[in-house]
Amino acid sequence: MSGPADTTVHDERLQDLFREGVVAEDLPVLFPLLRGRGLLRAFSALFHGGEAQVLLRLLVLRTLGARTHATEWTPQEIRDQLAFVDPVKLETVVQRLKDHDLLVYDTETMRYRVGTLGRKALGALATMLEFEHDDDDGLGYLTAQLAAGQSLGRISTDEFGHLLSRLTELKEDFDRAVLSGSEHRIRRASERLESVWTWVEKGTEIVAAITSGEELEPAIHRLAQAVGRAQSALLRQAGVFQRELNKIDQHRVHLGRTGLSSSDLVGWLRAQDVASLAGFEDGQLLLPLPASFLHDQIALDVAEYELLERERLAAASTALPSAEEPPDTADLPMDEEDLRFLEEWHAELATIVAPRELESTLVGGDYALSAYRLSLLGLLGDPESAALEGGTANLARLPLSLEIDAETPLIKTDLPQIALVSSGRLRPHEGAKDSNDA
Repeated sequence: MSGPADTTVHDERLQDLFREGVVAEDLPVLFPLLRGRGLLRAFSALFHGGEAQVLLRLLVLRTLGARTHATEWTPQEIRDQLAFVDPVKLETVVQRLKDHDLLVYDTETMRYRVGTLGRKALGALATMLEFEHDDDDGLGYLTAQLAAGQSLGRISTDEFGHLLSRLTELKEDFDRAVLSGSEHRIRRASERLESVWTWVEKGTEIVAAITSGEELEPAIHRLAQAVGRAQSALLRQAGVFQRELNKIDQHRVHLGRTGLSSSDLVGWLRAQDVASLAGFEDGQLLLPLPASFLHDQIALDVAEYELLERERLAAASTALPSAEEPPDTADLPMDEEDLRFLEEWHAELATIVAPRELESTLVGGDYALSAYRLSLLGLLGDPESAALEGGTANLARLPLSLEIDAETPLIKTDLPQIALVSSGRLRPHEGAKDSNDA
């Protein structure tokens, strides 16, 4: 057995496997493994290395543990019993088993015997080998472990969890077989169910006995109920398979009056090997293949892409144009603005020396011209507009004020296309009137 120093090395290596700040001993899922480290080291000593070495160690340990009338062995008895093994190899294996407490050497009697860890390893190995050749999908071994725990009054949540997981996996496999609609898969799943039927029934009895106990932990009780439901679902699966097979039988195609069906043909073809199936092809396939299986529209689309679109895409230029200087604004074409109506209106307003009614001021040839003039009158006296340049600025600087009588209702007018207009007038400034008189 490894000493304390060796244990420290293993602890450091285990700690290196986790992230910084995580302590291995603080992980609940790791605690059972750390608690059983001695047993795990024994299994590591047995199964570490190549397959040949593992088989030799198991052979030696099983041989020494199989003698029941005399459990102690002298070194010479071991060499005689395993004379077919190379002496050097045998000595190495015995020493390895002894170092890991699988074999115990008594210095007083100078004899070997199988240690406690060795007996546990042999017992676990014997159970697994017993169920190795049973076609039960692992249910036999798991159910046996659960039955052993139940008989000893030591029920483990791990045993229940493993059994529940295996039952769930089987149910999912069976459901997929049903959804596939394949007669072959459904029949194979049905045969698989028959192989585990006995263990499912025994598991149901064991779970019923466990749940009937009064002193049962809540976690184990919940797992037991879940296992019971999963087992019941598997027991009902046989009826599901039979219904699906009946549906398939209704749609089975029979080959003339021979009594054979398409299912018989498929089953016979599955039974043939690859060489036999390949032999059926001799002389049956003509080359080149006829084109009757081709879809002409799809072929035309593919040909059009290969002959036209692919070449067009290859010839297309996707490069970005080179950078150019932006044009000068002086070079941009600009239309001359028609300010004829504005200039005429400005000249007419500049001659006003006495108050003039709004009705007389808006005289125009049509509604658009009168509305245009009314909109310009709002600029009179506007300091922001007067500070600009242009025709509207000149209009805003005229020494005139627009007065609107808000309390007077709209008055009728003789203006073209205008029925009513606001009551108001243009009034020249006092200084402007004296200047015009001078």
